Amino acid sequence: MEKETGTGLSAEIDEPPGRITQERIEIWQEEDALAVKNVEDLSKDIPLLKTRKEALKKVTKFFHLRIPRYYLSLIKNVENTKDPVYMQCIPSPSEMKFSEYDKMDPLGEVKTEATRFLIHRYPDRALLLVTGKCFMYCRHCTRKRLWRCQVAEPTLDDLEKSLEYVRENEQIREIVISGGDPLTLSTEKIESILSSVSEINTVEAVRIGTRAPVVFPERIDEELLAVFRKFPKLWINVQFNHPIEITPESTEACRNIQLAGVPVSNQSVLLKGINDNAEVMTELCHKLQSIRVRPYYLFQCDPVIGAAHFRTSIFKGVEIMEKMRGHTGGMCVPTFVVDGVDGKGKVPVSPNYLISASDKSVILRNYDNEIFEYHNPT
Repeated sequence: MEKETGTGLSAEIDEPPGRITQERIEIWQEEDALAVKNVEDLSKDIPLLKTRKEALKKVTKFFHLRIPRYYLSLIKNVENTKDPVYMQCIPSPSEMKFSEYDKMDPLGEVKTEATRFLIHRYPDRALLLVTGKCFMYCRHCTRKRLWRCQVAEPTLDDLEKSLEYVRENEQIREIVISGGDPLTLSTEKIESILSSVSEINTVEAVRIGTRAPVVFPERIDEELLAVFRKFPKLWINVQFNHPIEITPESTEACRNIQLAGVPVSNQSVLLKGINDNAEVMTELCHKLQSIRVRPYYLFQCDPVIGAAHFRTSIFKGVEIMEKMRGHTGGMCVPTFVVDGVDGKGKVPVSPNYLISASDKSVILRNYDNEIFEYHNPT
């Protein structure tokens, strides 16, 4: 098959991080600039004792702080440190308590890099990292290691090398665009990248991973939606972790993406004290279905440094699946997965419904613990 030769990437991608290269600043960028970026700013909205403020300053020397004003407003009681929104966005001294099992790079992304910003772990798909910036630094982030170092933004040359690798590897049929959050880039840059990826003939699907509709729905403006409409291969994955996050604003953002012709799926992370029970997860998935966002994955929280306090037993995830499967519609039940350490990939983990098996029949149990025999066709 003939390879694509043009990149379509505009030179503005090569600009220094943080510089807005468009002549006109987009409205969402003005809103984004108002985000809380340090403990002193945070203390104006959240009551912090002096000792706690100093403790959080120590945390943010390692793990950055950034919270959009919209997401901060979702905290129901700013004095409740167990609030599910509070826990996801506000630093905790627990982040400095590292477990012996924590890793800087738990998923082995560095070892599976094909180029500096392209991770090729699975045969038919690759992960393209287009930025290190996010609207919000989620305290459970799997790439938390990147917060501790000054990682340069991808240059035009970096992205071209990544795309050239994709062109030369025709088995790659899907590109996942991630970061950071790709939607922190200007609309013009997003269009340029989508155009370049979509022009590769062997690429059949393009996914963007973003929390923008959840934490900063203002980003889903008409200019961005107009870009999305141009790319029929496009899919969007978001991350709602708690029912509180499904608001009129986040609902509208998802609806508008759908009306632009782009399917939206959700990838939650199992987080201790936030969504680690079947009632919360069922409510979340019911609300997702009501706004036509597919519950896709429930991830076991990765063993990344600074997130040990969020991790639950894997059996907790299996228990949640057991209490959901058969008790609510299949479209509302995500797949619980463990992302294997050191690049082993996603492993689905579910309750065991197979009791025994032979060539002639299998013994199964259903969601209601009824046991029955099923003839095994040969």
